[in-house]
Amino acid sequence: MKRVLRRLAWAAFVIWATVSAAFLVNNALPSDPARMVAGQQAPPAAVAKIRKDLGLDRPLRVQYVLFLRRLVHLGPSSFAKNDPAHANCANVGPLHVDLGRSYQQRRPVVTILGERAPRTLLLALSAAIVQALIGVTAGIFAAVKKQKTGDRVAVGLSLLGVSAPTFLIGLLLQWLFAFKLRLFPIDGFGDTTAEHAASLVLPAVTLGIFGAAYYTRIVRDEMIGELSHDYVRTARAKGLGPVAVIVRHALRNALMPIVTIFGLEVGTLVGGAIITESVFRWPGIGSLSVDAMLDRDGPLIMGCVVVTSSVVVLSTLAVDLAYAVLDPRVRRT
Repeated sequence: MKRVLRRLAWAAFVIWATVSAAFLVNNALPSDPARMVAGQQAPPAAVAKIRKDLGLDRPLRVQYVLFLRRLVHLGPSSFAKNDPAHANCANVGPLHVDLGRSYQQRRPVVTILGERAPRTLLLALSAAIVQALIGVTAGIFAAVKKQKTGDRVAVGLSLLGVSAPTFLIGLLLQWLFAFKLRLFPIDGFGDTTAEHAASLVLPAVTLGIFGAAYYTRIVRDEMIGELSHDYVRTARAKGLGPVAVIVRHALRNALMPIVTIFGLEVGTLVGGAIITESVFRWPGIGSLSVDAMLDRDGPLIMGCVVVTSSVVVLSTLAVDLAYAVLDPRVRRT
């Protein structure tokens, strides 16, 4: 329990530091959010009024304190959305989260993120599963075929996957499977559940191919080391088949780095799938953050930072806690 509490405290500190750095950087940018809202042809008086309405005329430290005070606070467990004091809030019981209103969309940021975040999480989880399936399978195959043709082919393909940028992989998949074969939509999200699933395939495979290369090389090295240990020779001497030896013994002991990569990849994909979401016009947090930066939409930028940093930190926390389940030595220490 002490270990969990220490990790939670550290996670909260990291999220606070990340959000604070993003707040300072966002306010240090040279462009004027009030001018972006008013338009380039708006008179100075209108820009000044918008700046005052948005609270941008206050000192930076005052804006920062108000932002943190509003970000997480206590409030009523149930409230009406038309209540102006809580119109921009999302709540879990008495705990409220308020990220303000988008300058451009004029809607609560928590509402916008509530629409976009599930799509990005779906894409990230799908891509991480594709990465794990392809990478672990290829890594086991390369380890079993060590120094043979199969090993060289798997390692060569993994190098190719690491070297190819995601936008190039995405464009090739679009050209082949969407434009030529017409098996999947070329981009977008669709309107029905079937269209959502079909639209998910190409971006998930794009991210999966890129990340599977890392899995392949790490699983290969781990499995080669495990297959050379005495307990593997003992299992074979007892008459266990090759599949049982690989899956039940060697792979189980090689799971630690695989779990580490999987947990970190989910968090990284949530915040780092910007290029893939842009190529496939996937309406997630990645493309939303790009639009928010171009529009200098401060509340929306901060909302994207809060969500992505929280997911990365929580996925890392989950990996740390999973170690204690997979390896009893971690629990003892």
